[in-house]
Amino acid sequence: MMNRRIFLATLSASLASAAAKLPANKNLKWAVSAGLWNYFKPGPFTDILDVMKDTGFIGIRLTGFPGILKTYNMTGAQMEKEISKRNLHVATISFGGPAQDPANHATILKNAREAMNFLKIFGAKHLVVFSPSRMPAGSNIDAGFKAMCDCYNKLGEVAGEMGFKAGLHNHLNQMVEGPEEVHKCMAMTDPKLFHFSPDTAHLHLGGSDVVEIYRRYKDRMMFMDYKDAKWTTPTEDLVLDSGRVVEKDSRSARFLSSIYDLGDGEINFPSCHHILKSINFQGWICVDLDRARKGPRHSYERCGAYVVDKLEPIYL
Repeated sequence: MMNRRIFLATLSASLASAAAKLPANKNLKWAVSAGLWNYFKPGPFTDILDVMKDTGFIGIRLTGFPGILKTYNMTGAQMEKEISKRNLHVATISFGGPAQDPANHATILKNAREAMNFLKIFGAKHLVVFSPSRMPAGSNIDAGFKAMCDCYNKLGEVAGEMGFKAGLHNHLNQMVEGPEEVHKCMAMTDPKLFHFSPDTAHLHLGGSDVVEIYRRYKDRMMFMDYKDAKWTTPTEDLVLDSGRVVEKDSRSARFLSSIYDLGDGEINFPSCHHILKSINFQGWICVDLDRARKGPRHSYERCGAYVVDKLEPIYL
């Protein structure tokens, strides 16, 4: 009997210790991106939710909307039921479109309304906006960039009318990639209408000083990705869990090899966190992994431990 009591007490202490290591989700709320699971064998959407629940990442950024509903054979109502019963949240979706062409603006705004109406089901308030793919050589890039920013001002106005904020997500191989393009887009959009949703890995790999970008645009922050990175050249082809083989000399292989769990790359997250504390930021941070070398659960356990050990002492 005594041994059983000791065992139960030890188990209880162990579980309490594990629970104490989960991100606190107070001023800052931590999310994952559904995009990571595209690199793994298909499974039910609930597998993602179970990893989130167990690792303390309580929100998700949905990718590929509305196609993600078809991918997981779910309706919005079914997704909301599964998320709610685990006390989890949809934080936002990844939204984009060919905004460099004025002929597409009406369709983009229509799609944005549909996306935000979907997000309302979950109580979300942010629309993360990816810029278009880079225009081919010989294009009128200045005209395309202006058209994109005009579209984003209109999109921001629509978002505000619907009780949302919309903001730019920088990304490699897109029109807003490097630091000059970030500055240009921020200058050509109205800060009262269009906000900023920076991705640390894409900033760093695109040549930006991440901390300087955070400091400069701290008052426009609405949502962000904490993703660690360091340029890494693969020495062999990447064989993904999904079965896809990515040739080592490809741009994709180099990018995937350059993404790391929090703390394993070169990005100064503590300094970013001090900036968030200085503005009393209260919102979502998405730990968006494109590579999980030992699987999503292992990576999010490691990232959660980094959050608790290195970042929460600065700002919860």
